[in-house]
Order: sequence, then structure tokens, then C-alpha cells
Amino acid sequence: MTDSILLAATRVCTFQQQQPLTNASGFFFERDQRLFLVTSRHVMVDEPSNHYPDRIEIELHTNPDNLTQSIGFSIPLYRRNGQSVWRQGSDSAGSVDVAVIELERSALPPNMAWRAFTPEHLANLQGQIMVGSSVLVVGFPLGFHDTLHHMPVVRHAIIASAFGLRFQGKGYFLTDGRTHRGTSGAPVVMRVDPELAVTVDFPWVLLGVHSSRIDVGTRDLVQDEVLGLNSTWYADILLTLTAH
Repeated sequence: MTDSILLAATRVCTFQQQQPLTNASGFFFERDQRLFLVTSRHVMVDEPSNHYPDRIEIELHTNPDNLTQSIGFSIPLYRRNGQSVWRQGSDSAGSVDVAVIELERSALPPNMAWRAFTPEHLANLQGQIMVGSSVLVVGFPLGFHDTLHHMPVVRHAIIASAFGLRFQGKGYFLTDGRTHRGTSGAPVVMRVDPELAVTVDFPWVLLGVHSSRIDVGTRDLVQDEVLGLNSTWYADILLTLTAH
């Protein structure tokens, strides 16, 4: 039996026409019968690095009984009028590094094997999440994954800043864990007691969306190791981005 959390994440590849660009992570979020792909905003476009893909491709399981079967599902990032298809948000501190794309259910494989978070998985556990609490990051670091079953891998991290507070005024908290390029857009989750879960077979709370590693500009590249800290945007931004 496959752990349900592994079916909630999907590998995201970016392209400029047929030219592969980058690998990233994403996951599914369902609200009011509508299904969304969630990832980092900088996966869609990143001005500082001159990253301008025109489409992405996600990998979907097509047979619940045989997870070796999958397809690449292509999503254009711009409409004919040049308007972007993704939704992104901002708050009082500026842009939020989270983006969502609504998926057309009729275009998806009819027997697709997947799981999705819902608004109920954003339960308020603020009083129970303390500094040092254990969390999992479910994604595709450097594009690495189970290439036979098309599954992500899971990395362990801990909460490294006061959960519920906006670190340095930004809409994210910190995690302490080993991450790599390609993890951008991965869900950061915590397992809960099945009795408290929305469904017994999906006992997870979605805390945030992994964005990137954090470094210090004054770090001596020879004497000092990297911090090993990461920014994770609070998941409640999804309620704004998926509203009608």
C-alpha cells in the first residue's frame, strides 16, 4: 500500500517550447470541486535569473493498480492574449512566492491516481506547532525520484522559527533541513493523529509551500558553511488564491 502523501505531490518540469529548463515540485489542492496545481511562483517566472518558460509539464499516474504507468501532462502558461494562466498573490510585504493553476478535470486521465489537500487540511494547529516540531518536505530534489513508480521522496526538517509569526515581516516561516534545487513548490506537512485527521487514510496537515534556501550575504564562502535554513510560505495563502 502506497502512503497517500506520495500521491499528493507531482514533478514539475518547465520548458521554453521544446527546450527543457528546470525541475521543480508541486502538489494538488482541491476546493469546491475545483482542482489546482500548487507550486512556487518563481517556477513560472523568475526575473532575476531570466527564467521565462512558456509551459510546464507534470507527471500523472494513470492506473491506480499499477503506479509504473504515467503520462506527462503539458500545461501552457499563457493564453493567446498573453495573459498568464497562474494565480499569484501578494501581501503587505510584497509578492508571495506561491502560484496556483486550475486544472481542467475533463482533460485529466479518467483513472488518475492522486490525492489532494483541501481547506480542511489547513487546520489551525498553531498552538501545537512549536520550534523544533518535526515536518516533512515532499518533493523532487534535483529532479531525483523513484523513476519506476514516478514517486517523490521525503526529506525531514524541523520548524526553525516561531510558527504563526511572519519571519522578518514576510509571509513565511523557516525550516531547518537539507534541501536542493527542484524542491521549490513542495508541500511542507505534518502527520496528525488519525482521529484528528480530515480522513483516516490522509492524516496530514498542510503547513506551507517550500520556496528556497536562505543564505546570508555576509557569509564567508571559504570559512562558513551554508545555513541550511529554508523559507516556507504559510499555506493559508491558498485560500486567497483559490477563491472564486
